[in-house]
This record gives sequence, structure tokens and C-alpha cells, in this order.
Amino acid sequence: MTMPATIRKKSWTRKQKRLATIGGLGLVLALSTTLVLIALRDQIVFFYSPSDVISKEVVPGQAIRLGGLVKDGTWQRDGQNNSFVVTDGANDISASYVGILPDLFREGQGVVAEGSLGPEGNFQATNVLAKHDENYVPKEVVDALKASGEWRPEAGQ
Repeated sequence: MTMPATIRKKSWTRKQKRLATIGGLGLVLALSTTLVLIALRDQIVFFYSPSDVISKEVVPGQAIRLGGLVKDGTWQRDGQNNSFVVTDGANDISASYVGILPDLFREGQGVVAEGSLGPEGNFQATNVLAKHDENYVPKEVVDALKASGEWRPEAGQ
């Protein structure tokens, strides 16, 4: 017996093929993005103000960027050993750095230090960045200083 001519194998329409291709590409993109984020998880460095470090209970040894102002009267230098306090007006964190600090580093000025918290809660910086003028202040630092009442608008925007 032969099959009637009216029974045919269904094939995909052009629209169905296009939707399947787009869906497949979307799945590949989602999987690759997930894999990249998982691979870079340990390389991502977050920015924190001193208040954020205290309130979010940052784990000692976790790489972070600490930003704020260098508190007046706290910078001490012994050769290449430097210690200073970073403040956002509400909270302070003691920091230490071994190396030569940028020429623009000074008390009362903005600073962003990369490093991690030590077991005692002191920040151990591996890199210190001083702003080049009053117009450069990370948005998070400005927000923290405004919240604490320490922001001086005449100093920069």
C-alpha cells in the first residue's frame, strides 16, 4: 500500500527557522557571559568607603578599593613605610602602604587605595592613587562625603 499524497512531512517555516537561530544564539551568549563572570569572579575589585567597609563587613583578605579623604594629621612616613587614615567623615580606617606615594598625595585630599583588610581591620594597600585635581573624585566618594556632611562643593564637583 502506498501513502496518500496528502500526507507530507512537515518542514519548518522561514519564521520558525529564524526564531530557532535567534534562540540558539541567545543561549550561547548567556552561557558565555556566565562563564566569563565565573572566571573573573576573583579578579573583580569593588569600591568601598570606610562606612561601607564597616557596614558590609568586608572579609579580611578580600581585594577592594578603599576611597575617601586622607584625614588631617594622620599621615606618618618612615622611609617607604607609610601609614595614614582614610575617612569619609562618618568612619575612619587606618591604612598602611609600603612604597613611594604619588606626588599629589597629601592630608585632606582624596585618595583611592587598592588592597585588602588585614586580620586586625587595618587596610594594607598595594596601590595608592591620588587625584590629579579637585574635579576628579569617584562618585561613590562624593556620595559618602555628602551623606556625612564632609563634602566641600567649592573643592570640586
